[in-house]
Amino acid sequence: MAEVTFESPIQVLLLIENRLLREALGRLFRKRSEFQVTGQGGRCEIVEEDLQKCDVVAADFFDSDLLTCARRPKVILIGMDGDSDQFLEAVRAGVNGYLLKDASASEVVSAIRATHRGEAICPPRLCAALFRWFAEEAPTRRSRSATAVHDITLRQRKLVELVAEGLTNKEIAAQLNLSEFTVRNHMHRIMKQVDVGTRREAVDAIFPRKLRTSL
Repeated sequence: MAEVTFESPIQVLLLIENRLLREALGRLFRKRSEFQVTGQGGRCEIVEEDLQKCDVVAADFFDSDLLTCARRPKVILIGMDGDSDQFLEAVRAGVNGYLLKDASASEVVSAIRATHRGEAICPPRLCAALFRWFAEEAPTRRSRSATAVHDITLRQRKLVELVAEGLTNKEIAAQLNLSEFTVRNHMHRIMKQVDVGTRREAVDAIFPRKLRTSL
């Protein structure tokens, strides 16, 4: 059977703490023309520039910084435990896929493809926890978020406005005369305040789409 060819390879960044797993996945993806590994490393080697140039991040740990860059890639967590609380925390933050430790190499490949297409990957055994959480939390979350948005300061609104315009943390820092670290911390606090997991959700919460054209 002829190998399927792709016009543009899926750009994959491997952020894997387990060195053996990282090297194995690197070899796996490099054997397939539909993928291109743009970089690989562990937790301490995350830089925003790497996140900006990939399509999908495959990580074996959860870090909210993966989900706060301006051009947020798809994020899939692999080799994870079946703990429902950890799973729900990752879902709330905005991860796109979640694979357990018993996932096979072919399942990882299929999950990367699906995630790149915009699909969500959820282990069947954890789907029930997701439905329960949504049923219990969605109504109260809307009420809390509305109150929190009302309390957003003018300076915070300005920062989120720049995010809505597509500026990176570095560009926002230069425009507001702040350090990049300070901008990132401000965004983390804003996201927590309005109870969202990503920059885009913060923009949507503070600036409804019907008002977006006036920014």
